[in-house]
Amino acid sequence: MSDYTDIRYERRDAAAIVTIDRPEVMNAFRAETVDELVHALRAAAADRTVAAVVITGAGEKAFCTGGDLSTKTDAGYAGPHATGIDIDTFNYTVRSLPKPVIAAVNGYAIGGGNVLQVVCDLTIAAEHAVFGQVGPRVGSVDPGFGTSYLARLVGEKKARELWFLCRRYSAAEALAMGLVNAVVPGEELMAEALRWCAEIAALSPTALRLAKQSFAVDTEMIAAMSRFAVSTVDLFYRTAEAEEGYRAFRDRRAPDFTDYR
Repeated sequence: MSDYTDIRYERRDAAAIVTIDRPEVMNAFRAETVDELVHALRAAAADRTVAAVVITGAGEKAFCTGGDLSTKTDAGYAGPHATGIDIDTFNYTVRSLPKPVIAAVNGYAIGGGNVLQVVCDLTIAAEHAVFGQVGPRVGSVDPGFGTSYLARLVGEKKARELWFLCRRYSAAEALAMGLVNAVVPGEELMAEALRWCAEIAALSPTALRLAKQSFAVDTEMIAAMSRFAVSTVDLFYRTAEAEEGYRAFRDRRAPDFTDYR
């Protein structure tokens, strides 16, 4: 799968840069996007000349805005996998990759896009980046890494705020809550990410691999929860409540969840 349709893969010195290339839909992902991301990450893992991976989005408006709702049906997201979009394999691939993965957030990181950067090892945000969860507005949720691991980063109260209020947060607010590592001007984002990759390239790859593995071991329960949650969320997507959220988004109206309280 060297001819990608939804992403771009390029090498720059010791860095592999993976770009979600769907700016026409704010870099929302469909099943093919996630499959290509996994393939690219595995290629970077196998390349001994790659020290670190950078994930970013095409354009200046969005890093990633989660699942592409235009590919969602009454039975969930369309795709070749049992759950449509195989996001669990993506999460596992990022966590098990023996090299640091850096999210370079160049705009909106909303919903599954925010969870995508949460799963990465490090995050650098452009000053104009915007973060937030949107699932409950559209009848969706991202348990596991999107909730429990998020709470590890920002604290229980703040994580619940993100999910229960579905507000949006600036890059400065994200930095203050511990959601990202650094904030830089937008025009300096990729250069800064590549500087971090260069610093990583000067370090012991085995020490880095072992450090990353030790971080991952401590969150294995969250990983197991995430795998279980994939199936339960797939069942939820088949309910009338989730369908109301999807249809409201499609029809550009406010959802009415009154009957489901």
